[in-house]
Amino acid sequence: MEPNNLHEVLRSLYDEMLPLSADMAAVAKGVAGLGALFYVAIKVWQSLSRTEPIDIYPLLRPFALGLCIMFFPTMVLGTINAVLSPLVQGTHAILENQVLDLNALQTKKDLLEREAMLRNPENAYLVSNEEFDKKLEELGWSPSDLATMTGMYMERGIYSIEQSVKNWFRELLEILFQAAALVIDTLRTFFLIVLSILGPIAFAISVWDGFQPTLTQWLTRYISVYLWLPVADLFSSMLAKIQSLIIERDIEMLADPTFIPDTSNTVYVIFMIIGIVGYFTIPTVTGWIIQAGGAGNFTRNVNQTAVRAGNIAGAGGGSVVGNIGGKLLK
Repeated sequence: MEPNNLHEVLRSLYDEMLPLSADMAAVAKGVAGLGALFYVAIKVWQSLSRTEPIDIYPLLRPFALGLCIMFFPTMVLGTINAVLSPLVQGTHAILENQVLDLNALQTKKDLLEREAMLRNPENAYLVSNEEFDKKLEELGWSPSDLATMTGMYMERGIYSIEQSVKNWFRELLEILFQAAALVIDTLRTFFLIVLSILGPIAFAISVWDGFQPTLTQWLTRYISVYLWLPVADLFSSMLAKIQSLIIERDIEMLADPTFIPDTSNTVYVIFMIIGIVGYFTIPTVTGWIIQAGGAGNFTRNVNQTAVRAGNIAGAGGGSVVGNIGGKLLK
């Protein structure tokens, strides 16, 4: 099975597991209902004890979360996925365009490399059977010619072994590169399924007073994990573009009849290793894109600053009052 087919299997798995979140809504409704009862009771009791008018707006929060829990697959997951899916489609389209350009350039480069090798009479027999047979026909059966034939067979065998080893190592790196992408996509699908199924429970817990950040953290983690795929596509597009630029430069050099190409593919191997390592930095990058924190942390910092300022002012005011009182007693 091709890696692209495996990615499609993961997409189908997520779509099939998504309705399971509705099964958790029954449990979440009970938790959210009990939390809403205590939340509303505490807010109303606080207002009554302080003889203040009851603010209705904060009391609507549990009911809004209850609606989200009741229609979680469509109202919550459907809305988030509908907003983020164009981003996934856009980055995937960019990747497909870059890969198509890269494949066309690679085919052109391979053809020019073969033509460049054939232009070199000393190494043409290594890549062409016709040139090899032609060179053998030019030789006789003298001892020196037999030694030359033996050397040609040995050089051709060594060249074939070298190319086989290089192709094997290249294919191994390509497999590892595809495996790294598949690992990231598998973990992404697993995390999204877990967050989707347990999402109603997170919403229900956030109804309770003191657990409100649970909702923000769930949204942050879901969106962050969802963005793993677009970031991975952008990273792959960047690598494909770099390789395209390198191949275009090689094609320009191969246009020179006197240029002898280097078939070691060292640059390609280096970028494959960079790609394998870079794939595992995608979760860190997506963590930079979206973060939760906002007003809660800001308010806490402001309160801490105000308390410190009040303590400093109080200490300063006490010392001033003490000095004035001392002077009056004198």
